[in-house]
Amino acid sequence: MLLFRFLRSIIRHGHLTVIDTRGQPHHFGSETAGQKAVAVRLTDPALEWKLGLHPGLYAGEAYMDGTLQMVEGSLYDFVDLVTRNAGFGHLGPAGAFVQRVGVGLQRLIQQRNPLGRSRRNVAHHYDLSRQFYDLFLDADRQYSCAYFPQPGMSLEQAQEAKKRHIAAKLLLKPGLHVLDIGCGWGGMALTLARLADVRVTGITLSTEQLSVARERAAAAGLSDRVRFDLCDYRELPGRFDRIVSVGMFEHVGVPQFPTFFARLRDLLEDDGVALLHAIGRTEGPGTTNPWIRKYIFPGGYSPALSEVTPAVERAGLWLTDMEIWRLHYAETVRHWRERFLARRADAKALYDERFCRMWEFYLVGVECAFRHQGHMVFQMQLARDVSALPLTRDYMLIDERRIEAQQIRAA
Repeated sequence: MLLFRFLRSIIRHGHLTVIDTRGQPHHFGSETAGQKAVAVRLTDPALEWKLGLHPGLYAGEAYMDGTLQMVEGSLYDFVDLVTRNAGFGHLGPAGAFVQRVGVGLQRLIQQRNPLGRSRRNVAHHYDLSRQFYDLFLDADRQYSCAYFPQPGMSLEQAQEAKKRHIAAKLLLKPGLHVLDIGCGWGGMALTLARLADVRVTGITLSTEQLSVARERAAAAGLSDRVRFDLCDYRELPGRFDRIVSVGMFEHVGVPQFPTFFARLRDLLEDDGVALLHAIGRTEGPGTTNPWIRKYIFPGGYSPALSEVTPAVERAGLWLTDMEIWRLHYAETVRHWRERFLARRADAKALYDERFCRMWEFYLVGVECAFRHQGHMVFQMQLARDVSALPLTRDYMLIDERRIEAQQIRAA
């Protein structure tokens, strides 16, 4: 069978049992002392060819539908075993064909994000109930990679560390005007306004995020310095001293990269500084996992740096600093996954069982992609003027420590 040939070809470390629709177990790999037992049952005969042909799409759908069932071990154990063995390889014949032949055409079709499509894509994911995101995010609703400079940090501590790290790279001064592209629920904008006495304009395409962000600004007494608008970066007028964008660039798409960085350049003051925080991939240009694209992030793509830096260069921007975060997002998603599972019943009350299965598969898949499949986070600091920043990056550490001391005193 196609599925079993595929599994024999990739499962080299660890042991997987698949129980087919006739109740017959099939074993792959070898049992190792201390290794968790992982066994799944298939209840739909079609899965024996679907999973063999295109596991990147059909495995998630089967788990959502309940036709792929865990018998031993957890969903995380199963996906971790498969992705650890597959590594950077593309799963199944369909995935391999796309990588060899159809990458350029698929990206042109899937990642073309004009204004109307961008708004629909954002609404698909971010306009979910605000109560849902409260189930697993930190209190500040940071829905992007946290920063774990010390072992044993809580999610809240790591998200605060992320915001300090970004603020230090922006070299903020009182009175500056900061633009937050893809402001989410407002946490970064409100934090920057508190830390540095700056004005902040945050833009989003999510009506739900906009509503929450405005409520938070009013409750914090910061509406006079922090403004949130429903706006696309391509439509925004004016110029800004600083620009920050965290977790939004993944929704831009390669065809729009020239436009994005040209707009970044035009929105920056001559001595301005921008900080771009985004998910990337280390294995080179590719395509988005088909299940993630269909159910979670339509139009989304995590690019290789080789796709990003040429667009930066053509826009005439200086790449003044680059930092790669490797396993920080894996740890972030681990926290989200554990919190989500702890409150799964609450999520089911808001939506339904299929939705919960979808979200669990998403969180598991993302964590494993960062642990085994070459995903990472990059922070790219950009400027229009070569002299906009100090000659060395020492100021970042100095300012980060100053901000942390300031927060400790305020607490």
